[in-house]
Amino acid sequence: MENPQPPCQPPLPPETNDASARQWIIILHLSALAGLVIVGFGHILGPLIIWLLKKSEVPGLDAAGKSVLNFQISWSLWFFISGVVAVVGSCLVVPLALPVGTFIAWLAFLINGAIKASNGVNYNFPLTIRFFS
Repeated sequence: MENPQPPCQPPLPPETNDASARQWIIILHLSALAGLVIVGFGHILGPLIIWLLKKSEVPGLDAAGKSVLNFQISWSLWFFISGVVAVVGSCLVVPLALPVGTFIAWLAFLINGAIKASNGVNYNFPLTIRFFS
């Protein structure tokens, strides 16, 4: 019988004491708030732009960018699913509260990731599908 391999996870950004690198990683995390201004894919575009511009210049930003993008794309799927559940079950209270709860969880995880980055600690986002490794 074969031993099952553990799921492959991308390397996390190294913990760093470099204030400039931490600042860019914090900006990377918080750039997802662009989704509140640019409706649609702003929460993905903000981190994507910063990741593409700074991944080779800032130590740890490449891995952090992949992690943040995985988180944002995964949560886009969760938002979509919660919206479908809300529309299908629109006569019930629980399905209507699902998109609001999903948004609150997304915002809490986003802020928690930024706080962890400000302390130089790596944050592993929950409920995230690994698209980039």
